Amino acid sequence: MASYADLSLWHATCGDPLLPRRTLDTDLDVDVAIVGAGFTGLWTAYYLAAADPGLRIAVLEREIAGFGASGRNGGWASALFPSSRSKLARLPGSSREAANAQIAAMRASIGEIERVADEEGIDCGFHRGGTVAFARTKAQLARARHEVDVTHAWGDTVDDVRLLSASETTEMAAAAGALGATYTPHCARIHPAKLVRGLAAAVERRGVTIYEQTAVTALAPSLVTTVGGNVRAEYVVRATEGYTPGLPGRRRQVVPVYSLVVATEPLTAATWDEIGMANAPTFTDHRHLIIYGQRTADGRIVFGGRGAPYHFASSVSPEHDRAERVFAELRATLIELFPALREVRYTHTWGGPLGIPRDWMASVGLNRTTGIGWAGGYVGDGVTTTNLAGRTLADLIRQVPSDLVELPWVDHRSRRWEPEPLRWLGVNAGLRAMSLADHEESLTGRPSRIARVMSPLVGGH
Repeated sequence: MASYADLSLWHATCGDPLLPRRTLDTDLDVDVAIVGAGFTGLWTAYYLAAADPGLRIAVLEREIAGFGASGRNGGWASALFPSSRSKLARLPGSSREAANAQIAAMRASIGEIERVADEEGIDCGFHRGGTVAFARTKAQLARARHEVDVTHAWGDTVDDVRLLSASETTEMAAAAGALGATYTPHCARIHPAKLVRGLAAAVERRGVTIYEQTAVTALAPSLVTTVGGNVRAEYVVRATEGYTPGLPGRRRQVVPVYSLVVATEPLTAATWDEIGMANAPTFTDHRHLIIYGQRTADGRIVFGGRGAPYHFASSVSPEHDRAERVFAELRATLIELFPALREVRYTHTWGGPLGIPRDWMASVGLNRTTGIGWAGGYVGDGVTTTNLAGRTLADLIRQVPSDLVELPWVDHRSRRWEPEPLRWLGVNAGLRAMSLADHEESLTGRPSRIARVMSPLVGGH
């Protein structure tokens, strides 16, 4: 990486010079120290500073704000939560009503992101076009129907999620061979690097200090140790997501799994006429191995997915950001979906780690005894979830009673992952199983037995 602009299409086109802010080079006393200048850390700082301008808040970042997943993701501000409502309802002290409240809070957070972006003048290409999820085989169509039935059984209506016919699907986005699709309006397309960099500037305007290129070497109650000095604080917030295993004693907290992305050149009007997506919905399909795409504000397709391996001992390295085999598979999959892209040029490829907890349950919380707060384990669904986490942490730290601090994910503790080599064997077996499940369905035309067996291990019911 010659410069931070080389990290992704988003960094290259965010309109920010990406020059590092000052590095911490002395000891420091603050009220709140936040480790990580991604969405989680910055949203937390934003809402704390907005509620109490007198708070002394420092954000500590090893690279620059938005260096990690916050600046490299697929640009979906969705209402997706990594665990099902049935799992949320089964958490201690939870209920059906609490699970529905969690999803309602996720949906409301999309509008909150839009509100802040407008208020702070952050032009992040926010466009609420919803999400269309294609069903291109009979097995996928059966899953699509089941998804709609399940969400409606929880109280959703056709205004929240609905099943599209083949013709309705084609009208929305002309994916090859689509038998139908599900559609939800609860998603917006964004330019994530513009949002995260704009948010960093917004928290600075509110008096927060961001220290960049300041590596944190240890995190303890009331104390954050960095390479440049010690930071003493009443509250310490860990907002490190996929980079968490790099902190002492947290190797098994989450597994960093890589998601990789490709971006096309801006497409011609004729190509867009053939593909559709006039209202720029984000898109995916009902296969087991996750894929995700969007029509960008400047007329490209950004398309990503899983498929890269988990690296032994929770290794996170720039070398893992690229896997040519996966990039080739992503390009082939995109052409399979939209044959009109066969001759299109790809201008950017990138990747990065996301954090997966052992039970696939995202969480946010604050230990009153130690003063250490945290949020994470988003499993790739973090753009909107981080906003909810930031508002929740602000309420927890300020000890403000609110509906947010009563949501079922608050103070949830996931158990640790197994030690190596069990972790490496198990995680990669799970990732491989999802690919095999899709292959099985292409051969049999029936729902995958492999996927049914693996579902409880990958966040299923």
